[in-house]
Amino acid sequence: MHIWNISSVHFLFHNLAMKYEYFNPNPAGRRVGDCAVRAVSKALNIDWETAYSLIAKNGFYMCDMPSSDSVWGAVLRQHGFNKHIVPNMCPDCYTAMDFVDDHNKGIYVIGFGGHVATSINGVLYDSWNSSNEIPIYYWTKEE
Repeated sequence: MHIWNISSVHFLFHNLAMKYEYFNPNPAGRRVGDCAVRAVSKALNIDWETAYSLIAKNGFYMCDMPSSDSVWGAVLRQHGFNKHIVPNMCPDCYTAMDFVDDHNKGIYVIGFGGHVATSINGVLYDSWNSSNEIPIYYWTKEE
């Protein structure tokens, strides 16, 4: 017989509500250093090469590195996305899993401070399960 406690029930319901799906469009299968390219690729529904080209071109014009938030963020802005800050209600306990549960309709690019992933209609897409990361900001496209 299994005894349920509050934390196991909370974990169970979060796992039922939020889904993670492996996503890595990098043609070489690399998983390090290109999270912004992967996230932009998924959010804009374009291939990895096209996303990389858009970001690299912005970096060139802005005289900054493609991995800079302002560089890849400008690509999202150019495609109708707006940036928002995650409220500072519980900065150590509000996870990507919570964010995706709360924002389960639409396209979101979620920034964690050093990493970024995309959520579409309640599914978190990333090359690793980043559902326990703490979101700081997000981009979304209001329809």
